[in-house]
Amino acid sequence: MARNTQVAADHQAPPVTRLLAEFVANHPSRGWSDAVDHEAHRTFLNWLGCAVGASGHDAAIAALAAVRMLQPAPQASIVGRADKVDMASAALINGISSHTFDFDDTHLKTIIHPAGPVASALLALAEHTGASGRALIDALVIGIDVSCRIGNAMYPDHYDRGWHITGSTGTVGAAAACARLLGLNADQCQMAMGIAASQPVGMREQFGTMTKPFHPGGAARAGLMSALLAQQGFTASPRALEAPRGMMQTISTKNDWREVTEELGQRFEIALNTYKPFACGIVVHPSIDACAQLRAQGVRAEEIARIDLRVHSLVLELTGKKEPADGLQAKFSVYHGCAAGLLFGIAAEAEFSDAIVTRADVVALRRKVVAVVDDTVDEASADVLATLTDGRQIHVFVEHAIGSVQNPMTDAQLEAKFHGLSDPILGSAATSGLLAACWKLGTAPDVANVIRHATPA
Repeated sequence: MARNTQVAADHQAPPVTRLLAEFVANHPSRGWSDAVDHEAHRTFLNWLGCAVGASGHDAAIAALAAVRMLQPAPQASIVGRADKVDMASAALINGISSHTFDFDDTHLKTIIHPAGPVASALLALAEHTGASGRALIDALVIGIDVSCRIGNAMYPDHYDRGWHITGSTGTVGAAAACARLLGLNADQCQMAMGIAASQPVGMREQFGTMTKPFHPGGAARAGLMSALLAQQGFTASPRALEAPRGMMQTISTKNDWREVTEELGQRFEIALNTYKPFACGIVVHPSIDACAQLRAQGVRAEEIARIDLRVHSLVLELTGKKEPADGLQAKFSVYHGCAAGLLFGIAAEAEFSDAIVTRADVVALRRKVVAVVDDTVDEASADVLATLTDGRQIHVFVEHAIGSVQNPMTDAQLEAKFHGLSDPILGSAATSGLLAACWKLGTAPDVANVIRHATPA
């Protein structure tokens, strides 16, 4: 019976791999609104700031040491460092760095961090091939559309099964983007995505370890290699995404094919991309925002007797660590997020350092946070009630946190975030030059100016 059901489902599946391939190969350059194009520049800028900011992290250093054992040719740069390695390894390491701080972009409908796999692969390939900035931006929009449309079709079942959806869909998105940048025809694009479909990467079990940021890095490397293989005539199933034993039906029981095909080439998922003001899992942001609002109202940590937090079940499922031992674990602790918001008013990467996470006053405050599940509260919201030592109670409800689609970060706020990440690595002057190069990327003859400013003097 199960086999008959699967065959029936296949008869209803449109030729998704082919439809996406034709879109990737044939959609016109800048074939979208100015607003979408601007969002693409914001996405690239945010991705690059995150990658530069974490370029000295232990995860990036360890990955670079492993890559050097392969004696790679110096084809492409590692942003924030003076090192050059082969294209695939640059995609891997930049992808790891971009997600290490958990500060990167988020497509809220699916919780995909789309730029990590796609932009990491594209910058390495564009640097080596001399591709124009316009070609990179075009490929970024298209690759992210492929990732997120596949994610839309499978979410939430695929994610609930334990897959890290950023890596699993990002492999195909990176392949599509690189195929576009290489100028492959529709048949070759179909093969590139087909090759990538056999390489979904990432399990949620790895959250809180260095392997979580490996997922977008691994997806970037796999997607780039898939496009290079297709360029050389390597073959794959032409139905690798939608077939009964293809990627999507294998890793998810939910496959809403309309999410892939409807308004393809007319509606672009990058328009729904968001950027984090806080360096942790997106579901913690409303709670941090609420506690930062308490601080803004004059509430101080020493006045707190108890913080009652009501959140959706997904929040505690993903970020329920009550006693995080280090910065990586704290990114998955809504308790730490509340403490950081109240103590500091912000929760950037510094507030998730090991020193802050283990500080006595921080530990004491997060132990006063009592979180309960209330599924009448949306995933994007948080309800906070602070009880003070004098008996007063102050209530804050956040429907949409700063950084959401409904309450987006401004360009100026993104630039301030970028400076906070990049200044310690490159210096303020170089960071300002890098920002300018990012905003002008769509009209640049190549990516050389970005690379020059992203490399330490």
